[in-house]
Amino acid sequence: MSRLRTLATASWPPGEPPPPLPGFAASAFNPLVAAVAERCLAAHHGEPGEPRRTGLLLASAGGDRATALAIDTGAERHRMPPLLFFQSNPNAVLGHIAARWGLTGPVVAISPAAAAAPGEVPPDALELAALLLADGDADQVLVIAAEQAEQAEQAEDANEAEQAAAEGGFATAVLVTA
Repeated sequence: MSRLRTLATASWPPGEPPPPLPGFAASAFNPLVAAVAERCLAAHHGEPGEPRRTGLLLASAGGDRATALAIDTGAERHRMPPLLFFQSNPNAVLGHIAARWGLTGPVVAISPAAAAAPGEVPPDALELAALLLADGDADQVLVIAAEQAEQAEQAEDANEAEQAAAEGGFATAVLVTA
């Protein structure tokens, strides 16, 4: 497997809720993903601008459990809020990021067997990023690892996991190239 070069990294600050994200409701998961992506892309590119051949890869062992619970609750009442259906697709927030930043590479969401520890991305996500780059459809890949509090207990460092659970989750983004 080819080695990856890191262009930028970002983590969402502990204890700080992500800003609201228009079009997404009932869950902090998508705002968390968008906020950490924004910080990482801004660290390398500054501002959104010309289209970039950048792929997006979201890795989350637990996914957006708050939206899943809201959908279950809505289904019990026989009325589903339309936004919940839209945001139940993990690629929806990636599409938002791609549109904002003009990213034209592949968009992928995966569920690794175990949640990444705060500040890290799963090794299999980096392996997939290397494959996406080797395919030639992207010059860079933004790899995002995000977990809600329900998945924090699976983090490798118990102290960091407890802190993440108290704060509602954690996210890390790494922009890589070959």
